Amino acid sequence: MRNTYIDNWGIIKNRFEKWWNHEPLSKPLMRIVAPGKPGKNTPMEKPATPREFFTNVTYVMNDYRNFCESHYFLGDAFPVIRRISYGAGTMSSYLGCEPEFSWQTAWYTPALSGPQEFENIRYNEENPWWQLHLKMMKEAKELARGDFYIPVVDLVENIDILAALRGPQEFCFDLIDEPELVQLGVKMIDGLYFKYYDRCYEILKDDDGSSTYQGSNIVGKGKIAQLQCDHSAMISPQMFRDLVQPSLRLQCQNLDHSLYHLDGPDAIKHAPALMEIKELDAVQWISGAGKPDAGSADWYPLFDQIIGAGKSLQIPVSKGGPQDWAKSIQNLVKRYGATGFYFLLPDFPDLASAQKLASLFD
Repeated sequence: MRNTYIDNWGIIKNRFEKWWNHEPLSKPLMRIVAPGKPGKNTPMEKPATPREFFTNVTYVMNDYRNFCESHYFLGDAFPVIRRISYGAGTMSSYLGCEPEFSWQTAWYTPALSGPQEFENIRYNEENPWWQLHLKMMKEAKELARGDFYIPVVDLVENIDILAALRGPQEFCFDLIDEPELVQLGVKMIDGLYFKYYDRCYEILKDDDGSSTYQGSNIVGKGKIAQLQCDHSAMISPQMFRDLVQPSLRLQCQNLDHSLYHLDGPDAIKHAPALMEIKELDAVQWISGAGKPDAGSADWYPLFDQIIGAGKSLQIPVSKGGPQDWAKSIQNLVKRYGATGFYFLLPDFPDLASAQKLASLFD
Protein backbone atom coordinates (compact mmCIF):
# COMPACT_ATOMS: atom_id res chain seq x y z
CA MET A 1 0.00 0.00 0.00
CA ARG A 2 1.24 3.50 -0.82
CA ASN A 3 1.87 6.17 1.82
CA THR A 4 -0.89 8.39 0.44
CA TYR A 5 -2.65 9.03 3.74
CA ILE A 6 -0.01 7.95 6.29
CA ASP A 7 3.75 8.31 6.30
CA ASN A 8 4.78 5.66 8.85
CA TRP A 9 3.32 2.57 7.21
CA GLY A 10 6.38 0.37 7.78
CA ILE A 11 6.41 1.16 11.50
CA ILE A 12 2.70 0.40 11.86
CA LYS A 13 2.99 -2.95 10.11
CA ASN A 14 5.91 -3.91 12.31
CA ARG A 15 3.98 -2.98 15.46
CA PHE A 16 1.00 -5.08 14.34
CA GLU A 17 3.25 -8.11 13.82
CA LYS A 18 4.56 -7.69 17.35
CA TRP A 19 0.99 -7.42 18.61
CA TRP A 20 -0.09 -10.57 16.77
CA ASN A 21 2.92 -12.47 18.13
CA HIS A 22 2.51 -11.06 21.67
CA GLU A 23 6.01 -9.64 21.52
CA PRO A 24 7.14 -6.75 23.76
CA LEU A 25 5.76 -3.30 22.94
CA SER A 26 6.76 -0.04 24.58
CA LYS A 27 3.27 1.37 24.10
CA PRO A 28 -0.05 -0.23 23.12
CA LEU A 29 -1.50 -0.11 19.64
CA MET A 30 -4.15 2.61 19.33
CA ARG A 31 -6.43 3.47 16.42
CA ILE A 32 -6.69 7.27 16.49
CA VAL A 33 -8.53 9.16 13.74
CA ALA A 34 -9.45 12.85 13.78
CA PRO A 35 -11.24 15.25 11.41
CA GLY A 36 -10.08 18.61 10.10
CA LYS A 37 -7.57 17.73 7.42
CA PRO A 38 -7.84 20.01 4.39
CA GLY A 39 -8.39 17.94 1.28
CA LYS A 40 -10.35 17.35 -1.87
CA ASN A 41 -13.97 16.27 -1.73
CA THR A 42 -15.69 14.29 -4.45
CA PRO A 43 -19.36 15.37 -4.80
CA MET A 44 -21.71 12.39 -4.53
CA GLU A 45 -25.40 11.67 -4.67
CA LYS A 46 -26.62 9.19 -2.08
CA PRO A 47 -27.95 5.96 -3.64
CA ALA A 48 -31.71 5.65 -3.86
CA THR A 49 -32.02 2.24 -2.16
CA PRO A 50 -30.29 0.41 0.71
CA ARG A 51 -29.14 -2.32 -1.67
CA GLU A 52 -27.43 0.21 -3.92
CA PHE A 53 -25.97 1.94 -0.86
CA PHE A 54 -23.99 -1.24 -0.15
CA THR A 55 -23.35 -2.58 -3.65
CA ASN A 56 -22.58 0.56 -5.66
CA VAL A 57 -18.79 0.26 -5.53
CA THR A 58 -18.09 3.67 -7.03
CA TYR A 59 -20.21 5.36 -4.35
CA VAL A 60 -18.69 3.33 -1.51
CA MET A 61 -15.14 4.02 -2.68
CA ASN A 62 -15.64 7.75 -3.26
CA ASP A 63 -17.31 8.05 0.13
CA TYR A 64 -14.32 6.49 1.86
CA ARG A 65 -11.81 8.50 -0.17
CA ASN A 66 -13.60 11.65 0.97
CA PHE A 67 -13.16 10.40 4.54
CA CYS A 68 -9.44 9.82 4.03
CA GLU A 69 -9.00 13.24 2.44
CA SER A 70 -10.59 14.97 5.43
CA HIS A 71 -9.16 12.96 8.35
CA TYR A 72 -5.82 12.43 10.07
CA PHE A 73 -4.61 8.91 10.84
CA LEU A 74 -2.60 8.95 14.07
CA GLY A 75 -1.15 6.32 16.37
CA ASP A 76 -1.52 2.95 14.67
CA ALA A 77 -4.52 3.92 12.54
CA PHE A 78 -4.27 3.11 8.85
CA PRO A 79 -6.69 3.64 5.98
CA VAL A 80 -8.91 0.61 5.36
CA ILE A 81 -12.42 0.86 4.00
CA ARG A 82 -14.99 -0.55 6.40
CA ARG A 83 -16.55 -2.92 3.91
CA ILE A 84 -17.02 -3.92 0.32
CA SER A 85 -20.06 -6.03 1.09
CA TYR A 86 -23.42 -5.69 2.81
CA GLY A 87 -22.63 -6.94 6.29
CA ALA A 88 -21.34 -9.91 8.27
CA GLY A 89 -21.99 -13.54 7.40
CA THR A 90 -21.85 -13.18 3.65
CA MET A 91 -21.10 -16.88 3.21
CA SER A 92 -24.73 -17.60 4.02
CA SER A 93 -25.79 -15.67 0.91
CA TYR A 94 -23.38 -17.74 -1.20
CA LEU A 95 -25.14 -20.86 0.13
CA GLY A 96 -28.73 -19.87 -0.60
CA CYS A 97 -29.87 -17.16 1.86
CA GLU A 98 -31.28 -13.99 0.35
CA PRO A 99 -30.13 -10.69 1.89
CA GLU A 100 -32.77 -8.24 3.07
CA PHE A 101 -31.25 -4.75 2.98
CA SER A 102 -31.62 -1.88 5.42
CA TRP A 103 -29.61 1.35 5.47
CA GLN A 104 -27.42 -0.10 8.26
CA THR A 105 -26.81 -3.70 7.22
CA ALA A 106 -28.43 -6.76 5.65
CA TRP A 107 -30.24 -9.70 7.22
CA TYR A 108 -30.57 -13.14 5.69
CA THR A 109 -33.70 -15.16 5.01
CA PRO A 110 -33.34 -18.85 5.95
CA ALA A 111 -32.68 -21.19 3.05
CA LEU A 112 -32.93 -24.72 4.51
CA SER A 113 -36.13 -26.41 5.72
CA GLY A 114 -34.45 -28.94 8.01
CA PRO A 115 -31.07 -30.07 9.39
CA GLN A 116 -31.11 -33.07 7.04
CA GLU A 117 -30.26 -30.57 4.28
CA PHE A 118 -26.90 -29.71 5.86
CA GLU A 119 -25.31 -32.57 3.92
CA ASN A 120 -26.35 -30.86 0.66
CA ILE A 121 -24.38 -27.67 1.35
CA ARG A 122 -22.10 -27.18 -1.64
CA TYR A 123 -19.82 -24.60 -3.20
CA ASN A 124 -21.58 -22.92 -6.12
CA GLU A 125 -19.35 -20.83 -8.34
CA GLU A 126 -22.37 -19.38 -10.13
CA ASN A 127 -24.21 -18.17 -7.04
CA PRO A 128 -25.22 -14.57 -7.93
CA TRP A 129 -24.21 -13.09 -4.56
CA TRP A 130 -20.79 -14.73 -4.74
CA GLN A 131 -20.33 -13.48 -8.28
CA LEU A 132 -21.43 -9.99 -7.20
CA HIS A 133 -18.89 -9.95 -4.38
CA LEU A 134 -16.07 -11.10 -6.66
CA LYS A 135 -16.97 -8.30 -9.07
CA MET A 136 -17.20 -5.73 -6.26
CA MET A 137 -13.82 -6.68 -4.79
CA LYS A 138 -12.06 -6.47 -8.15
CA GLU A 139 -13.60 -3.08 -8.90
CA ALA A 140 -12.74 -1.78 -5.44
CA LYS A 141 -9.12 -2.92 -5.65
CA GLU A 142 -8.75 -1.08 -8.95
CA LEU A 143 -10.40 2.11 -7.65
CA ALA A 144 -8.32 2.12 -4.44
CA ARG A 145 -5.14 2.47 -6.52
CA GLY A 146 -3.11 1.24 -3.55
CA ASP A 147 -4.08 4.26 -1.43
CA PHE A 148 -5.95 2.21 1.18
CA TYR A 149 -6.77 -1.39 1.98
CA ILE A 150 -9.83 -3.32 0.84
CA PRO A 151 -10.59 -5.92 3.55
CA VAL A 152 -11.53 -9.54 3.03
CA VAL A 153 -15.31 -9.76 3.44
CA ASP A 154 -16.66 -10.98 6.78
CA LEU A 155 -17.59 -14.50 5.72
CA VAL A 156 -18.36 -15.84 9.26
CA GLU A 157 -18.14 -19.56 10.04
CA ASN A 158 -19.27 -22.69 11.93
CA ILE A 159 -22.71 -22.72 13.61
CA ASP A 160 -23.35 -19.01 12.96
CA ILE A 161 -23.69 -19.82 9.25
CA LEU A 162 -25.89 -22.85 10.00
CA ALA A 163 -28.10 -20.62 12.17
CA ALA A 164 -28.46 -18.18 9.27
CA LEU A 165 -29.32 -20.99 6.85
CA ARG A 166 -31.96 -22.44 9.17
CA GLY A 167 -33.07 -19.38 11.12
CA PRO A 168 -31.79 -18.88 14.70
CA GLN A 169 -34.88 -20.25 16.46
CA GLU A 170 -35.15 -23.39 14.34
CA PHE A 171 -31.43 -23.96 14.69
CA CYS A 172 -31.72 -23.97 18.49
CA PHE A 173 -34.04 -26.96 18.14
CA ASP A 174 -31.61 -28.60 15.71
CA LEU A 175 -28.85 -28.37 18.32
CA ILE A 176 -31.00 -30.32 20.77
CA ASP A 177 -32.80 -32.73 18.42
CA GLU A 178 -30.19 -33.45 15.74
CA PRO A 179 -26.68 -32.86 17.17
CA GLU A 180 -25.08 -35.32 14.73
CA LEU A 181 -26.54 -33.51 11.73
CA VAL A 182 -25.33 -30.19 13.17
CA GLN A 183 -21.86 -31.71 13.54
CA LEU A 184 -22.02 -32.71 9.87
CA GLY A 185 -23.14 -29.21 8.94
CA VAL A 186 -20.17 -27.66 10.73
CA LYS A 187 -17.82 -29.97 8.80
CA MET A 188 -19.46 -28.91 5.53
CA ILE A 189 -18.95 -25.23 6.40
CA ASP A 190 -15.34 -25.93 7.43
CA GLY A 191 -14.73 -27.51 4.04
CA LEU A 192 -16.07 -24.45 2.21
CA TYR A 193 -14.62 -21.59 4.25
CA PHE A 194 -11.23 -21.42 2.57
CA LYS A 195 -12.69 -21.91 -0.90
CA TYR A 196 -14.22 -18.48 -0.40
CA TYR A 197 -11.53 -16.94 1.79
CA ASP A 198 -8.65 -17.85 -0.52
CA ARG A 199 -10.36 -16.30 -3.55
CA CYS A 200 -10.95 -13.08 -1.63
CA TYR A 201 -7.39 -13.01 -0.33
CA GLU A 202 -5.87 -13.46 -3.79
CA ILE A 203 -7.84 -10.48 -5.08
CA LEU A 204 -7.28 -8.17 -2.11
CA LYS A 205 -3.81 -8.94 -0.71
CA ASP A 206 -1.16 -6.23 -0.76
CA ASP A 207 2.02 -6.51 -2.82
CA ASP A 208 3.86 -7.95 0.19
CA GLY A 209 1.10 -10.53 0.83
CA SER A 210 -0.37 -8.72 3.83
CA SER A 211 -4.13 -8.39 4.24
CA THR A 212 -6.90 -6.88 6.35
CA TYR A 213 -10.31 -8.14 7.46
CA GLN A 214 -13.68 -6.44 7.35
CA GLY A 215 -14.73 -4.27 10.28
CA SER A 216 -11.92 -5.11 12.71
CA ASN A 217 -9.14 -2.66 11.74
CA ILE A 218 -6.46 -5.34 11.74
CA VAL A 219 -3.59 -5.87 9.33
CA GLY A 220 -1.00 -8.61 9.19
CA LYS A 221 1.40 -10.59 7.06
CA GLY A 222 -0.32 -13.25 5.02
CA LYS A 223 -3.84 -14.52 5.59
CA ILE A 224 -5.64 -12.99 8.57
CA ALA A 225 -9.25 -13.15 9.74
CA GLN A 226 -11.63 -12.32 12.53
CA LEU A 227 -13.43 -15.47 13.67
CA GLN A 228 -16.62 -15.68 15.70
CA CYS A 229 -19.45 -17.73 17.08
CA ASP A 230 -22.12 -15.32 18.30
CA HIS A 231 -24.57 -18.21 18.66
CA SER A 232 -22.29 -19.50 21.42
CA ALA A 233 -24.27 -17.34 23.87
CA MET A 234 -27.05 -19.93 23.46
CA ILE A 235 -25.00 -23.08 24.09
CA SER A 236 -23.14 -24.73 26.96
CA PRO A 237 -19.34 -24.82 27.34
CA GLN A 238 -19.36 -28.55 26.55
CA MET A 239 -21.39 -28.06 23.37
CA PHE A 240 -19.00 -25.27 22.38
CA ARG A 241 -16.04 -27.61 22.86
CA ASP A 242 -17.74 -30.38 20.87
CA LEU A 243 -19.08 -28.32 17.94
CA VAL A 244 -17.16 -25.07 17.69
CA GLN A 245 -13.69 -25.39 19.20
CA PRO A 246 -12.43 -27.94 16.61
CA SER A 247 -13.77 -25.77 13.78
CA LEU A 248 -12.02 -22.66 15.12
CA ARG A 249 -8.79 -24.57 15.67
CA LEU A 250 -8.84 -25.75 12.05
CA GLN A 251 -9.32 -22.19 10.81
CA CYS A 252 -6.52 -20.85 12.99
CA GLN A 253 -4.19 -23.56 11.72
CA ASN A 254 -4.81 -22.39 8.14
CA LEU A 255 -4.42 -18.67 8.81
CA ASP A 256 -1.26 -16.69 9.46
CA HIS A 257 -2.99 -14.57 12.11
CA SER A 258 -6.39 -14.94 13.80
CA LEU A 259 -8.58 -12.74 16.02
CA TYR A 260 -11.65 -14.11 17.81
CA HIS A 261 -14.69 -11.84 18.23
CA LEU A 262 -15.88 -12.52 21.80
CA ASP A 263 -19.31 -10.93 21.87
CA GLY A 264 -20.83 -10.07 25.23
CA PRO A 265 -21.00 -11.40 28.80
CA ASP A 266 -22.99 -14.49 27.78
CA ALA A 267 -19.99 -15.63 25.72
CA ILE A 268 -17.41 -15.31 28.51
CA LYS A 269 -18.12 -18.87 29.66
CA HIS A 270 -16.32 -20.07 26.52
CA ALA A 271 -13.08 -18.18 27.22
CA PRO A 272 -11.34 -21.25 28.73
CA ALA A 273 -12.05 -23.28 25.57
CA LEU A 274 -10.75 -20.45 23.40
CA MET A 275 -7.55 -20.22 25.43
CA GLU A 276 -6.96 -23.91 24.68
CA ILE A 277 -6.59 -23.11 20.96
CA LYS A 278 -2.85 -22.47 20.89
CA GLU A 279 -2.97 -21.28 17.27
CA LEU A 280 -5.39 -18.44 18.14
CA ASP A 281 -3.43 -15.18 18.35
CA ALA A 282 -5.82 -12.60 19.75
CA VAL A 283 -9.28 -11.87 21.16
CA GLN A 284 -11.54 -8.91 20.44
CA TRP A 285 -13.72 -8.17 23.49
CA ILE A 286 -17.16 -6.64 22.91
CA SER A 287 -18.88 -5.88 26.22
CA GLY A 288 -22.37 -5.46 24.77
CA ALA A 289 -25.12 -2.86 24.85
CA GLY A 290 -25.96 -1.50 28.29
CA LYS A 291 -22.86 -3.05 29.86
CA PRO A 292 -19.74 -1.30 31.20
CA ASP A 293 -17.27 -0.11 28.58
CA ALA A 294 -15.06 -2.83 27.10
CA GLY A 295 -12.05 -1.29 28.84
CA SER A 296 -13.72 -1.21 32.26
CA ALA A 297 -12.19 -2.83 35.34
CA ASP A 298 -15.32 -5.04 35.43
CA TRP A 299 -13.67 -7.16 32.74
CA TYR A 300 -10.21 -7.52 34.31
CA PRO A 301 -10.85 -11.18 35.30
CA LEU A 302 -11.49 -11.94 31.62
CA PHE A 303 -8.36 -10.04 30.59
CA ASP A 304 -6.37 -11.99 33.18
CA GLN A 305 -7.34 -15.19 31.37
CA ILE A 306 -6.52 -13.88 27.90
CA ILE A 307 -3.22 -12.18 28.70
CA GLY A 308 -2.28 -15.07 30.99
CA ALA A 309 -2.70 -17.47 28.06
CA GLY A 310 -0.32 -15.40 25.93
CA LYS A 311 -3.07 -14.08 23.65
CA SER A 312 -3.31 -10.44 22.59
CA LEU A 313 -6.38 -8.25 23.11
CA GLN A 314 -8.29 -5.80 20.96
CA ILE A 315 -10.51 -3.56 23.09
CA PRO A 316 -12.95 -0.94 21.73
CA VAL A 317 -12.89 1.92 24.27
CA SER A 318 -15.88 4.16 23.55
CA LYS A 319 -17.75 5.40 26.63
CA GLY A 320 -17.43 9.10 27.44
CA GLY A 321 -14.90 11.35 25.69
CA PRO A 322 -11.14 11.51 25.03
CA GLN A 323 -10.27 12.05 28.70
CA ASP A 324 -12.26 8.96 29.69
CA TRP A 325 -10.64 6.93 26.93
CA ALA A 326 -7.18 8.01 28.05
CA LYS A 327 -7.89 7.11 31.68
CA SER A 328 -9.19 3.64 30.74
CA ILE A 329 -6.14 2.94 28.58
CA GLN A 330 -3.72 4.19 31.25
CA ASN A 331 -5.34 1.98 33.89
CA LEU A 332 -5.04 -1.09 31.68
CA VAL A 333 -1.42 -0.42 30.74
CA LYS A 334 -0.56 0.22 34.39
CA ARG A 335 -2.03 -3.17 35.33
CA TYR A 336 -0.83 -5.31 32.42
CA GLY A 337 1.85 -3.37 30.54
CA ALA A 338 1.59 -2.37 26.89
CA THR A 339 2.36 -5.74 25.31
CA GLY A 340 -0.63 -7.42 23.70
CA PHE A 341 -3.02 -4.46 23.79
CA TYR A 342 -4.72 -2.78 20.83
CA PHE A 343 -7.29 -0.08 21.58
CA LEU A 344 -9.94 0.87 19.05
CA LEU A 345 -11.12 4.42 19.69
CA PRO A 346 -14.06 6.31 18.17
CA ASP A 347 -13.26 9.08 15.74
CA PHE A 348 -12.04 12.04 17.81
CA PRO A 349 -13.95 15.34 17.88
CA ASP A 350 -10.85 17.37 16.97
CA LEU A 351 -7.16 17.03 16.09
CA ALA A 352 -5.83 18.49 19.35
CA SER A 353 -7.49 15.86 21.58
CA ALA A 354 -6.35 13.11 19.19
CA GLN A 355 -2.75 14.30 19.27
CA LYS A 356 -2.83 14.48 23.05
CA LEU A 357 -3.93 10.87 23.38
CA ALA A 358 -1.53 9.73 20.65
CA SER A 359 1.38 11.07 22.72
CA LEU A 360 0.14 9.46 25.95
CA PHE A 361 3.03 6.99 26.21
CA ASP A 362 5.78 8.95 24.44
